[in-house]
Amino acid sequence: MRCPHCGNCDDKVMESRTLAQGDCIRRRRECIACGYRFTSYEHIEEKPFMVIKKDGRREPFDRKKLEKGIERALEKRPVSLNAIENIVTEIEDQAVLSSGLNKEIETTALGEMVLSRLYSVDKVAYIRFASVYKQFSNLDEFVNEVKKARK
Repeated sequence: MRCPHCGNCDDKVMESRTLAQGDCIRRRRECIACGYRFTSYEHIEEKPFMVIKKDGRREPFDRKKLEKGIERALEKRPVSLNAIENIVTEIEDQAVLSSGLNKEIETTALGEMVLSRLYSVDKVAYIRFASVYKQFSNLDEFVNEVKKARK
């Protein structure tokens, strides 16, 4: 694997461990040329499925987009990157199962999956994500969501 520090392609694997119920492998690597250590992740390449947007458009599922949204909600919260990776993998797995034979899932279903996971992980992140996802139009809607999260 190419070193992100010097660009050399020779490295050695220092440590490997499985994540997300065996669906992902995390490897710590060390560049032979410069000694820089970095982490890589291996995932099983799934058959892609389509996401049906609110306006009816269809686009391929983008794991990075999902991960970015969850990371933004969890920004400056006490949740590790490893935990975020597991959340994303669990949601992706659930979405694959929910997409059925036609390999399509609506964004609303995907959003509800994210809300459900964030609710159990971090209530502040849940509120952050809900405020964008549910597009609150006034303060009362926001306050009601906070009250719901407190229960």
